[in-house]
Amino acid sequence: MLNEIEEFKAYTSPVIYKADSKRDTSYLGRFTFDSLLEFRGLSRVLTIVARGYMFQNGEADIDLARRALCAWCSMPEMKKATPKEEWQFMTDFRDLHNEFPELVDNHGNGWYFCHIKNVYKFVKCYPDRVSKVAVNKADLLGKKYNRIWYRKILQLQIPLFDSQTKGAWVQNFDSIIADALVLGPLKDTTLNLSEETLCKINLINTSDTPDEVIVLLVQYYLANKPDDAEWVVLPTANFDMYFGNTNFSKKWLKKIPESIIIRDTFGFGVGRYKIVI
Repeated sequence: MLNEIEEFKAYTSPVIYKADSKRDTSYLGRFTFDSLLEFRGLSRVLTIVARGYMFQNGEADIDLARRALCAWCSMPEMKKATPKEEWQFMTDFRDLHNEFPELVDNHGNGWYFCHIKNVYKFVKCYPDRVSKVAVNKADLLGKKYNRIWYRKILQLQIPLFDSQTKGAWVQNFDSIIADALVLGPLKDTTLNLSEETLCKINLINTSDTPDEVIVLLVQYYLANKPDDAEWVVLPTANFDMYFGNTNFSKKWLKKIPESIIIRDTFGFGVGRYKIVI
């Protein structure tokens, strides 16, 4: 969460599909089943990908970032889909393979679509190496998921101010690129807390939330706190993805003492927090 460069590599490099035990979710890469099935945390993932390519040559290249997003999201056109007119959005970006060979193959399979298929194949081939919950959730990543992702790719291409856009806070490439422009190049904001702060956390933390989780929250807060505000947006789903499970959001977060972290779950439609130690 602090090293965005490593985060970018996790979303664009090959994933090693393995599991040393039923609790090992390495085969999911830097995702959880909830993030894959419900697109939780997808906005941050896409923004990291966009920023990784947008600033490759120094100055912001919006067109390069948009092409990279298309390549990452690509999937072959569905066999029964009606042929598209030139003005209609497409989902198959195999023509970008030469420019982004790491993001899309010459058959139109983008990085994300390949990852979905590989997770499904791994769980189906090695059900004895994963949990029963994983087996059940992997079933949802089968063929029916193709149509869900197909529709998602089309939605992502809808212009930000399109009059036909339905629903509030719809994800799209325009908003992702706007965020990328504001945030700038990827950064490594890794920092060390003082021994005094670490001791305070250890003494105050009376919950079963691991100290290292609270330490990361404090580090993330300090690295992302604006000069003119005391609250920082908490990308909960992405913290789940970082820890490789949903314990962070469903178990640990709510138990952290308010003498360390105060949460605001209703602030302007997003979850925010501030540290008070």
